[in-house]
Amino acid sequence: MTNKETNFAAWIALWRVSGIGCVRYKKLLDAFNSPEAVLEASSAQLKKVGISERLIKNISRQTLASAAPDIQWLDSSEQHHLITFFDPRYPQLLKEIAVSPPLLYVHGNADLLNDPQIAIVGSRNPTQGGQNTCYEFSKHLAKSGLCITSGMALGIDGLAHKGALDVNGITIAVVATGIDRVYPARHRQLAHRIVEQGAIITELPIGVSPLARNFPRRNRIISGMSLGTLIVEAALKSGSLISARYASEQGREVFAIPGSIHNPLARGCHQLIRQGAKLTETADHILEELAPQLEHLLLKPSSLQNNYKNKSVENNSDQALADADQRLVLETMGYDPLSIDQLVIQTGLTPEALSSILLILELNGFIAASGRGSYTRIKEK
Repeated sequence: MTNKETNFAAWIALWRVSGIGCVRYKKLLDAFNSPEAVLEASSAQLKKVGISERLIKNISRQTLASAAPDIQWLDSSEQHHLITFFDPRYPQLLKEIAVSPPLLYVHGNADLLNDPQIAIVGSRNPTQGGQNTCYEFSKHLAKSGLCITSGMALGIDGLAHKGALDVNGITIAVVATGIDRVYPARHRQLAHRIVEQGAIITELPIGVSPLARNFPRRNRIISGMSLGTLIVEAALKSGSLISARYASEQGREVFAIPGSIHNPLARGCHQLIRQGAKLTETADHILEELAPQLEHLLLKPSSLQNNYKNKSVENNSDQALADADQRLVLETMGYDPLSIDQLVIQTGLTPEALSSILLILELNGFIAASGRGSYTRIKEK
């Protein structure tokens, strides 16, 4: 093994120790500074930091060879990544939660993990109305520059990913299996599309099959990486409510779309609203609620605007170009309502780029939504 592979092997081998868990893993890291040092520690040293006899035995038996399948996967493609807790690409929001995973397996673009994200989750068997709502919300939010994060399950999860992909947006799937598995199998093509435009991630080692106990724990990562979680449809006993609970405990926003009182898949959302979740009727309600957190990100050239530019913005001249686009849109608008379609024609900008610019201008108080996809200028630049 190379030095880098040996380092990764130690991270993986310790993670594969039976009974280790996120909390104990971090406790050991704090005490010994590295996984290698933990694996080399004596029983007395491990006992001194409060590790049980049973876990000490499991650690003492572990070898780097246990990480061989993971290292083989890692070496098999440039799109395969292992992101440890100390890697700068590790999601900063995820670090803030109480039980953040010590490492993440990533298939796709690992540089996207710190993009501002909105989680969209819901029923595996949504109504037609729920399907349409999820897809349209996802498209709108992705076009506005948010990364759509979900669990690649059937139903709402899959539609959330598809909505983002269909407008060339960014999406991240957090799965409850090893990264070498695609579950459900019918989402194999969707998984390929996600890898091309985003990333699939998991905390679980190579070879882990779909187990019921892993799906709820996966939900804490979905909500933990996101600024907020949107529940589209959910019954009263739904895994989506676990995501909502995690989001609330993590201090993140919870959004719920109301439905008919006769629809059993609306009852979970109604319960969340009674408990304090934001009643959400349009995608703009989410953007408005997240505006204080998003505003500085939207104005940074390395964040949301890069989703719609062919090259990264790295210097003042490129930033000036973004400002020029904003001025162009503002100067094109009068003080009467103007639709996005009209603005596309008059400015020559793409609908995706225009949506991002309109959001920036709206957040800064230069324009206001007039309804039915129209905007009105309300003050000078």
